[in-house]
Amino acid sequence: MPQVMIVTGGSRGIGAATILHAVNAGYDVAFSYGADDAGAQKVVAAAEARNGRILAVKADMGTEAGVLELFAACDGAFGAPNVLVNNAGITGHIVRVADMTADDIRRLFDINVLGVFLASREAVRRMSTALGGQGGAIVNISSRAATLGGAGEWVHYGASKGAVDTMTIGLAREVAREGIRVNAIRPGLIDTEIHARGGAPERLEKLIPGVPMGRAGTADEVAEAVMWLASDAASYVTGSFIEVTGGR
Repeated sequence: MPQVMIVTGGSRGIGAATILHAVNAGYDVAFSYGADDAGAQKVVAAAEARNGRILAVKADMGTEAGVLELFAACDGAFGAPNVLVNNAGITGHIVRVADMTADDIRRLFDINVLGVFLASREAVRRMSTALGGQGGAIVNISSRAATLGGAGEWVHYGASKGAVDTMTIGLAREVAREGIRVNAIRPGLIDTEIHARGGAPERLEKLIPGVPMGRAGTADEVAEAVMWLASDAASYVTGSFIEVTGGR
């Protein structure tokens, strides 16, 4: 039977690239998206052109109801997931801490942290050998901002990804003897829409001189790392981080 992957936030960028790599590797894929119907349909069309089985679920990963909807849809279409990729996330707009509102912070943490916990909970309930599952892998998309801090731009975003990093270590140790591996990737400057959507379309051009490799990364380069962590080639890797940053 095909392996099954759930990707949260799959209508563009790293999520979309991961989906297409997974389809190429023979996975059945269920993915969530928020408001980008056109982007989601583009991903579905690309996957189907590769003869992949794919399901797009419009659901808010910042809510428990949205997370449950995604997993229920996957259960119905493909069965329990073998891999969960926690990719859904937002940066918020560039803002100093002194100018943040409670709503700015709350919504970002709902998606970037609460959603990761809830999706991971649902994955563990289905994957854990202690609960009758077959094991599996969880890959969290963190960020280099978790260690750099995001000063002057997205301190709340960096803090949310720091929470994801801590959760990655803790959950990895918690379920290591239940057949589940939990790892994370910290992308650096990646050429996706996230910069423009955060209000800084010129951000890559401004920061690339500080990247030792002298260029931005691509969503495909991050997706390749996701696929390795999801695979049996990483069978002894858990509680670990891959920096896809060009040395930054």
